[in-house]
Formats: sequence, structure tokens, C-alpha cells
Amino acid sequence: QVQLVESGGGLVEAGDSLRLSCAASGRASSMGWFRQTPGKEREFVSAISWSGYSTIYADSVKGRFTISRDNAKNTVYLQMNSLKPEDTAVYYCAGTNRYGTVRNDADDYDYWGQGTQVTVSS
Repeated sequence: QVQLVESGGGLVEAGDSLRLSCAASGRASSMGWFRQTPGKEREFVSAISWSGYSTIYADSVKGRFTISRDNAKNTVYLQMNSLKPEDTAVYYCAGTNRYGTVRNDADDYDYWGQGTQVTVSS
């Protein structure tokens, strides 16, 4: 079973940047990032195919966030620029080998990290 470990979260001010990393113990063909705040449904952020050629983004982060991966290191990244207070959440890395296409539904993912906290102050 693939194990995922996120890192890179922290406390920043609005307009700052962070890069999240997700280290995987094995291969996951499609990987994504989700985020969640207390009392809220887990929200899709971004996803990437095995090749890295296909990527998708939630409208709320399009133009500000960039997803990428380095398969030699079994690592996926989320570069977050121009952060806003509404980006505050626990960010989770997810992966699946069931699909060859990028997915935006949390139910399509089988492997999850424990999350990393991102807090953006005004």
C-alpha cells in the first residue's frame, strides 16, 4: 500500500508563498491535493497525472497554485503563491492507481497523507 507524508505547511501572511511536498513510498498514477477546515467538507484543490502533462485546478486557486511531480523522487508538490486567508486549511495529499486520468473527487483516491496545516493571516 502506498504511504504518503506531507510537509511544508506553516503560518504566513496574505500574499506570501509556500511549497507543500508529498513524499510517497510507492507509485501512484494520479495524485492530488485536497484541503479541509473544521466543520467543512473536504475540498478539491488540484490533481496531476503520472506524466505530469495533465493537471487540473479548483477555480479558487487557478493562477495562484501550481502542482508538479518528480517521479524519480516519488514526490508531488504544490506551489502556493499569493496566499489568501481563505486558503487556511489542513492540506492533504492523495493518490490512486485505479484511474489513468486526473480526478477531482475525494472518493476516487485510495491513499491519503495525514495533512499539513497552512494558516494565512490578514
